[in-house]
Amino acid sequence: MRRLRNTKIVATLGPASSTPGRIADLFEAGADVFRLNFSHGTAEDHAARFAAIRNLEKRTGRPIGILADLQGPKLRLGRFREGLVHLTAGQAFRLDLDREPGDIRRAPLPHPEVFAALTPGTELLLDDGRVRLTVARCGIDFAETEIIVGGDLSDRKGVNVPNVVLPVSPLTAKDHKDLAHALTLGIDWVALSFVQRPEDITEARKLVGNRASILAKLEKPQAIEHLDAILELSDAVMVARGDLGVEMLTEDVPILQKRIVRACRRAGKPVVVATQMLDSMVHAPSPTRAEASDVATAVYDGGDAVMLSAETAAGQYPIEAVAVMSRIIHRVEADPLHRRILNADRADPEATAADAITAAARQVAHTISTAAIVTFTSSGSTALRASRERPEVPILSLTPNPATARRLTLAWGIHNAQTEDVHSIDEMVQKACRVALREGFAKRGDSLAITAGVPFGTPGATNLLRIAWIE
Repeated sequence: MRRLRNTKIVATLGPASSTPGRIADLFEAGADVFRLNFSHGTAEDHAARFAAIRNLEKRTGRPIGILADLQGPKLRLGRFREGLVHLTAGQAFRLDLDREPGDIRRAPLPHPEVFAALTPGTELLLDDGRVRLTVARCGIDFAETEIIVGGDLSDRKGVNVPNVVLPVSPLTAKDHKDLAHALTLGIDWVALSFVQRPEDITEARKLVGNRASILAKLEKPQAIEHLDAILELSDAVMVARGDLGVEMLTEDVPILQKRIVRACRRAGKPVVVATQMLDSMVHAPSPTRAEASDVATAVYDGGDAVMLSAETAAGQYPIEAVAVMSRIIHRVEADPLHRRILNADRADPEATAADAITAAARQVAHTISTAAIVTFTSSGSTALRASRERPEVPILSLTPNPATARRLTLAWGIHNAQTEDVHSIDEMVQKACRVALREGFAKRGDSLAITAGVPFGTPGATNLLRIAWIE
């Protein structure tokens, strides 16, 4: 099954999309990677979804990526005595560690790490910013605040502390348990929530090792300040626009999206644009024109993947949402302006043999109009370099490693095929031609640009470019 587009689709599984039949329908509609959201569901739920995806993979013969999205530390208020209070601008309101139910004058905030980071003047956002407070006086176990924007406030609403680095790990006790479960299943990608510093990625890497790739979710403004260092340590990045939009000015989010996507393209790291892309399709069979434009913008920017959350996890039209997103991507990528934008924003290759070979392969493919670029890769680095170039022709990635094939499903333009390793250049050429024919990328008489590393099977050693004609 060959996708006739380059930008990938990540679909979140949930109550609306967890049966084997529904998962198969999502894949047929265009989903390339499935997201298991560990903020919801049980370990048994995720294991069943994982098994259904792997069974689908066997039936279709296509590698399918699975992303485990960890919840991270969620800061929430405690409960209120009456379940709901209405706060008025200008009134005083206390937050403290006392677990007694709250009222119109105070509320429990069972997070000592928050109080440790507060100073007078700090702004607090409650319920996704619907209620806003400013700290007037604070200590290690309380904060006296003034209501700046009032409104209704009920049990367990979220708390955001913008512009403050909180002394918390991105991995809670729940995350440690969920991560162990996900790694035991054999997950391909781990999404790390609440990333603030490069050290957060290092902490996760010690636990994950090489058993999965790490995707850093950029949802805190503090992470943007360390963008290059976080990129260097991560395998991929997600632009989590929903949470960014709570803690930052709304008008800054589109600018940050472009900045992050461009930085990821320069670094050769896959980037996923997420949150509310087709949000109206949770309840409607078609998106708004603004939502279609939002998806198109991510594609024009050159993002590797776009993600559906509630649309496929809990929406009424999960299959239609994937199909619509796939059609939007296909239409944008057929626009000549899309190609001009990608070419104008292409990063210069680094001064390495691997980058030089990959850049040359893209140029060869353009000059002689090859049917595809074929990469032989063990670790995936050769294919990712080809993806970074954003070539005009498809990228056919051949690897003997099923884990590599699954992880590459997140990257732009890569069509994966698992094959046995090759041991000679003649065998490499023959296999590239055979698989390109079989997978529908080429026909007899077409040419291919083939890249590999010699000795074969050596990770990261791209040093060979070969042009081959299919006889």
